[in-house]
Amino acid sequence: MLTREELPECPVATTVQLIGNKWKLLIIRNLLYHEKQRFTDFLKTVPGISKKVLTDNLRALEGDGLINREIFAEVPPRVEYSFSERGKTLKPILDAMSDWGREYKANL
Repeated sequence: MLTREELPECPVATTVQLIGNKWKLLIIRNLLYHEKQRFTDFLKTVPGISKKVLTDNLRALEGDGLINREIFAEVPPRVEYSFSERGKTLKPILDAMSDWGREYKANL
């Protein structure tokens, strides 16, 4: 997790740094509509993402405290990802982006 000093001074830049790439946004979108997701669920529903890129982005989101990773001691091991309490606060941002995108497309 980044320290306060490592984050940009501008709050918009901070938000963009934490969630501002297309893969992170699509991962967050998935968790918004499905409370829990497994690694393979993301691979199926995030078109074009590679396993390495997915792994890197999931680790970054977990490291920033936005998602939780739960490992189940089973054979084979099962891992589920879900929003952390802080991650749940992203919902209004994604809702606003969705509303804006829908309105933009409707007015083309």
